[in-house]
Amino acid sequence: MKKNEITPLQTLTKDTGAKNQSPSVREPDTHASIREVHANEIEIVRLSDEELAKLHEKGRSDARRRAKVRTVREKIFVTLGVILAVVVAIFALMPIVLTILDSFMSTDEIKTNYSAVFNSLSSASSESKVYLSSTPKLKMIPDMVSFSQYKTLLFLSPTYLLKFWNSVALVVPIVFGQIMVACLASYSFSRYRRKRREVLFFSYVILMLMPFQVTLVPNYLIANKLNIYNTWWSIILPGVFSTFSVFLLTKYMRQIPSSYIEAAKLDGANEWQIFTRISLPMCKSAVFAMAILLFIDYWNMVEQPLILLEDASKQPLSVFLSQINASEVGIAFAASFIFMIPPLLIFLYGEQYLVEGISRSGIK
Repeated sequence: MKKNEITPLQTLTKDTGAKNQSPSVREPDTHASIREVHANEIEIVRLSDEELAKLHEKGRSDARRRAKVRTVREKIFVTLGVILAVVVAIFALMPIVLTILDSFMSTDEIKTNYSAVFNSLSSASSESKVYLSSTPKLKMIPDMVSFSQYKTLLFLSPTYLLKFWNSVALVVPIVFGQIMVACLASYSFSRYRRKRREVLFFSYVILMLMPFQVTLVPNYLIANKLNIYNTWWSIILPGVFSTFSVFLLTKYMRQIPSSYIEAAKLDGANEWQIFTRISLPMCKSAVFAMAILLFIDYWNMVEQPLILLEDASKQPLSVFLSQINASEVGIAFAASFIFMIPPLLIFLYGEQYLVEGISRSGIK
C-alpha cells in the first residue's frame, strides 16, 4: 500500500483460518470509528453506545449553535436594512404627503405655515438676502379642510382642464408611437446581427447617452425647417423616434431562445408571424415597463414645450404648474396633487411588469 493511500473500508468477518490478517486490525463492533495509526495502517476503535450518543449529541449541539449564531446575524442585518429602508421611504414620501395634505388647506393657512419660506424667496433678489428668518411650520393636519382650490381648478378655471388635455394629447401619441417604432426596430436588431446593424445599434446607444440639452437645438432647427414649429408635431415626432425604448427592447428580445424561432420557421411561419406570435408575446413585460417609463418621463416634460411651443394655449399641464402665481399657493398644491394622480396610478398598476421588464432586460 502506498503512503497516505485510502482504500475502501471492507466488512471484517470472523475467520479463524485467515493467516494473512493484520495483527493491528481488530474485529469491529456495531459502532466503531476509524483513526490512522501509522502511515500504512488503520486502527478501528470500538465505541460504546453511550460514547457514540455523546459524540452525536456534541455534533448536533455544535450545529445548533452555529445555526443560532447565523440566524441572529441575519436577523440583525435584516432589521438594520428594514430600518434604513423605512427612513429613506419617509424622507422620499414626505414631500408627496405634505403636498397632498397642504392641498386641503386654505391659502391663508398655507401662507401662515410657510411664511418663512415665502419671505426668503421674495428677498432672494435683494442685496441683503434672508434665506430663512424663522423655522417653517410643517403641519400635517389642516386646521380647517378646504375644497375651494379644487372647486376653482375643476369648475371655475377652464385653463387647468385645457392644460390637462393638452398633456394627454401630447403624451399618449408619443407613448404608442414610440412603442410601435421600438418593437419593429428591436426585432430587426435582435434577428439580424450583422456588422452594419451593430454599428447602427451602437449609434443608438450613443444618442441615448447624450443629454437632452444637446439635441434640443437640432430639434428646434429641424422643426423650424419642416414648418412644424409651434405645433404639437414638434414635440410628438422627436418623442416617437427616441432611442431609449429601442435599446430596452433590443436587450430583451436578444434573450429569446433561437430554438423557438427555428421551430416556427420549420412550421412554415414567416417573419411577420414570428414577430407577432413569438417575439411580442414574450416581450409583454418589457413593453409594459417601457410604456410606464415613457409616460412618466413625458408627462413631466417642461423644456420641450417651453422651447418648441410659443402659444401658451398649446402647452401641457407641467408648464402650467410652474407659472402659478405665489398668491395662488393653495391652487398650486391642489394642481400638483391632481397632476400626480395619472402617473401614480399607472405605476401602481404596472409595478410588477416594470420590475420584471427591467430586471430581465439586463439593465443595472
